[in-house]
Amino acid sequence: MDSLALGLLLLTACLVAIISRRFGLPYAIGLVAAGIGLSISDYKSGITLTPELVFSVLLPPLVFEAALHLGWKQFRREGALVLSLAFGGTMLSAGVVAGGMHWLAGWGWPAALLFGALIAATDPVSVIAMMKEQKANKRLRFLMEAESLINDGAAAVLFALVAAWIAGTASGPGGIALTLITTVGGGVVLGLAVAAALMMIAGRSEDHLVEITLTMLAAYGSFLLAEELHASGVLATLSAGMLVGNWGKDRTLSKTGGEAVIRFWEFAAFLANSVVFLLIGSREATQPIASFWFPALVGTVAVLAGRAVAIYPITSLFRKTVMATDMLTRHILFWGGLRGALALALALGAPRSLPEHDALVSVAFAVVAFSIFVQGLTVPLLLRKASGR
Repeated sequence: MDSLALGLLLLTACLVAIISRRFGLPYAIGLVAAGIGLSISDYKSGITLTPELVFSVLLPPLVFEAALHLGWKQFRREGALVLSLAFGGTMLSAGVVAGGMHWLAGWGWPAALLFGALIAATDPVSVIAMMKEQKANKRLRFLMEAESLINDGAAAVLFALVAAWIAGTASGPGGIALTLITTVGGGVVLGLAVAAALMMIAGRSEDHLVEITLTMLAAYGSFLLAEELHASGVLATLSAGMLVGNWGKDRTLSKTGGEAVIRFWEFAAFLANSVVFLLIGSREATQPIASFWFPALVGTVAVLAGRAVAIYPITSLFRKTVMATDMLTRHILFWGGLRGALALALALGAPRSLPEHDALVSVAFAVVAFSIFVQGLTVPLLLRKASGR
């Protein structure tokens, strides 16, 4: 990786952050626009958006930092709704999108199902950045962040299962169900085990630098270990972050160390956010979206329809419980389901043997562009309406 190019990207990110804050624009949109501008100006950073970069470098700090702030008490209170949206909603959304791409865009079932799985992920990078900027109310922010984080893991698992089916390595329904359980459960257990072990070591130190390093090992170690053992790295890092935030920060970390950990991970998330959105913009500018305008149109409409089918029926099931949501909250959950780096990383990792491979990648970029520029610019209006009630 070119250190000079990385430095220029970070300088650009800082300037965009200053300008965006001054004009009240979402920071993520400014970064994507800047990335497009850099690409159009023929600047070559030498840093490209790849699945390896997203999964191994950028995603763990973003998931971990967000999980640090997910309170366990609130998760227990809202868990049934969040898990229903994250897992049930992902399946419903993926099914609607796959059907749309097969019957309307004419794609074969393998490509349609794979696209449905990858685009079902509401990207936590985009959602969390937006919720922080808009200072959303506590419950709404929790619902959106928790759902997007768990949905992230669910979509990645579903994508892996569909990819295994396409490759012919998937077993029968029983084997698929077992794989799903071990992937999800294994990710959670590994994340908790890694974080607990490292927090016990951290409890023997008063050095905040040691404590920060151990949390960094918890974030990346849980992710990489889970992926190596074919479990969900996202759910492992999410579990590790929640354990550190709810137990480690108050019980095993020193007071100075706990404060330093929060500041460090805010900085790490800012860096990861900056790089990923700039790279999305740079890659957007090079995609032949116009050549695939019809499947891109179908894909965008299908994604919105899939998100609606995921949000409104599921939230309606909880209308007579303490987890009930009003209609404005449902609208925000629907329209705020932004897509971003995760969907693009999965699309770029799609099997090249698919006849629709190039179209799949371009349509994914088109959906993400719509998500960031159209939804990203208008969701703040709904958030301000919600905060003003």
